[in-house]
Amino acid sequence: MPIDAEKALAAEPRTSRISWDHKDVQLYHLGIGAGARPGLADPAVDPGELRYTLESRLQVLPSFATVAGAGAALAGGLSAPGVDVDLAAVLHGGQSVRVHRPVPVRGSAVTTSKVAAVYDKVKAAVLVLRTEAADDDGPLWTSDSQIFVRGEGGFGGERGPSARTAYPAVAGDHVVERPVRPDQALLYRLSGDWNPLHADPDFAAKAGFGRPILHGLCTYGMTLKAVTDTVLGGDVTRVRSYRARFTGVVFPGETLRIEMWTSPDQVRVEVRAVERDNAPVLDDTFVEHS
Repeated sequence: MPIDAEKALAAEPRTSRISWDHKDVQLYHLGIGAGARPGLADPAVDPGELRYTLESRLQVLPSFATVAGAGAALAGGLSAPGVDVDLAAVLHGGQSVRVHRPVPVRGSAVTTSKVAAVYDKVKAAVLVLRTEAADDDGPLWTSDSQIFVRGEGGFGGERGPSARTAYPAVAGDHVVERPVRPDQALLYRLSGDWNPLHADPDFAAKAGFGRPILHGLCTYGMTLKAVTDTVLGGDVTRVRSYRARFTGVVFPGETLRIEMWTSPDQVRVEVRAVERDNAPVLDDTFVEHS
């Protein structure tokens, strides 16, 4: 069996040093649509967008943690001891990030990564890859990636959590739409996710898709940016944690419909693909904030 759960869980955590600067942050922000927000007269020079694109005003969206160091932690997790999988069978099932303080525009950190759990969903295995990052001033962030590996279940392991949050019974307080550019996956992958599923039509066909799909983490970043801009006044430092469950794919060129339900310290979010009859994309999605 390609996944040896016992070996993966027993493996020593991997430690590495990563670094980033303003160019990495700007590239990530551009990859999730910064500088092109609909409804602005001239989004490329709008003050709200320049906070994501201009080095002299730059702030760091917390979801940047998923690509810091060119996403080395996620890639390393898929080659951890006991894990030997086919990328064509891999789908991102969910993601969470908790920031312990604002992510600096330039920095370096030591990351510690491990396989925190392996679940048996019968038709698939789920790997939970946990990464903690800290610099000289202490902890920066903790992130969990839930990775579905199709065809690798049925090994008799723990099934894992399956509770789902009920859909809100009322319409959201805010609804915004964000277009996905036709070239967005090609731009986003420059931040470090080189899975050919997002660029190579032949590879996408092998994985069962008619064409390359958008990175789930790109949708994840676009959604957090929309919530930050709509509910938090564009202030990324108010985000405390962010989690999402990926329920469907997005194709470049589609439009995301992002609905938000607000409470004093949390935003519940649901994301759908407009052109496919509002097909679900993200659910069980929450932004905790100050």
